Amino acid sequence: MSETSPLPTLDLQACERARLSRDACFDGLFFIAVRSTGIYCRPVCPAPTAKSENVRFFTTAAAAEVAGFRPCLRCRPELAPGNDIWQRGDHVVTRALKLIESGLLQDHPVDVLAQRVGVGARHLRRLFVERLGAPPMDVHTTRRLLFAKQLLTETRMSVTDVALASGFGSLRRFNAAFAQANHIAPRDLRRHPPAVNDDSLSLRLSYRPPYDFASLLAFLRGRALPGIERVDDDSYCRVFGPAETPGWLRLSAWSDDEYALRLQLHCPQPTQMLTVVTRIRRMFDLDADPQAIGAALQTTPHVKPLFRKRPGLRLPGSWDGFEVAVRAILGQQVSVAAARTLASRIVQRYGKALPVPVGSGLERLFPAPEVLVDADLRSLGITTARAQTIRGVARAVLDGCVDFRVEQSLDEFVLRWVALPGIGEWTAHYMAMRALSHPDAFPAADLILRRAASGDENMLSTRALTTLAEAWRPWRAYAVMHLWRSMSEQPKPAPSSRQKATA
Repeated sequence: MSETSPLPTLDLQACERARLSRDACFDGLFFIAVRSTGIYCRPVCPAPTAKSENVRFFTTAAAAEVAGFRPCLRCRPELAPGNDIWQRGDHVVTRALKLIESGLLQDHPVDVLAQRVGVGARHLRRLFVERLGAPPMDVHTTRRLLFAKQLLTETRMSVTDVALASGFGSLRRFNAAFAQANHIAPRDLRRHPPAVNDDSLSLRLSYRPPYDFASLLAFLRGRALPGIERVDDDSYCRVFGPAETPGWLRLSAWSDDEYALRLQLHCPQPTQMLTVVTRIRRMFDLDADPQAIGAALQTTPHVKPLFRKRPGLRLPGSWDGFEVAVRAILGQQVSVAAARTLASRIVQRYGKALPVPVGSGLERLFPAPEVLVDADLRSLGITTARAQTIRGVARAVLDGCVDFRVEQSLDEFVLRWVALPGIGEWTAHYMAMRALSHPDAFPAADLILRRAASGDENMLSTRALTTLAEAWRPWRAYAVMHLWRSMSEQPKPAPSSRQKATA
């Protein structure tokens, strides 16, 4: 992996223009600190604009806190969407950030983080300070403290549960860290706790506009598995494990004037909460930067009008990697509806039934690899070849031959998966799109994609499409979504028997 891959640097003049305009498109891309107040803010902060000579710009919230600034209580930096520009490519810092977001430093020291990305701990710290303005552990701590601040502000959770939910095993350490970062004790932040009507909590999940929530829901609705998910025109619902203490969530729009979604969450185990919220943010692509994506996609005449029509189209992720792998295999050469029917049969036969349903129709968990490794899938109407492939994938996951590690590169992921019988480039790239939310995954062999990219009645070859797509890097997966969407809006002829579904 190259550690010399380009990473973004702050354009101070652009930051100043964004600060003065309070443009929400820049929210989370940088933070503004004011020397005279000792506070750092989001670019959208409604407070009176500070004098330019008193302002400093920081790439991350962690850098601002390391420099001694505390988060603004008015604009609440904890609500800023993430900056996924730091999450693309194969730079050492990028891969390490993905691991931090996945919670690696929760139970491991920085030495283990450095080991996972193939460098020494001292070198990794130097890279983080150089690129992000803060060492890895400070990035991790700031992430936890900002999440804690949101929980204290928006929920009635006890301070002890907030400490656990934000990854602090000790209430004493949490109180000390919070007071140092915010100049206020956790209990003093909560002067007027919000009212609650049930045992779930409600959190605001911000994004950078525009955001096409309706299109994302439409994609997921056609693939929703009864018993596990429920998707309507306005929301997404899901149950998650463990089966002994299951949780559930519902995601919907916040309001017409808020660039945010509302997450209603029932999570019996506070220690799961940050992981669940992180997974939902990734699944619904809440940290994407539409301006950066558009700059690449609009270089191609055929794709440019598609982006302009739906600039908020996002990349639909998934809840679980193994679930997506099974569904991708079922979707080979069949329709979306057929793949969903087969997956639903697997869930009903082998899915873990909950002792008590946790909502209307939410009653099962998707079967784990150890359940499907010897399952009789032929009896469900699944072809012999696909049944063997699913069992082979389950065995490979259990043996560690393949996995869904967030720090692996796209090429590494595809190479390992196509080595398995029954897994081709199309399936591997589709899994990378959904399971890893990789922005550059590109299933170039997809027949619908090749037809949509041609711009006429003809169909591009896989090689021609791959060449054309070079202009869309590193956002090829978004081009896929725009092209698929454009075809779904056109009258379709009867599908070929060789047509691949977007599972």
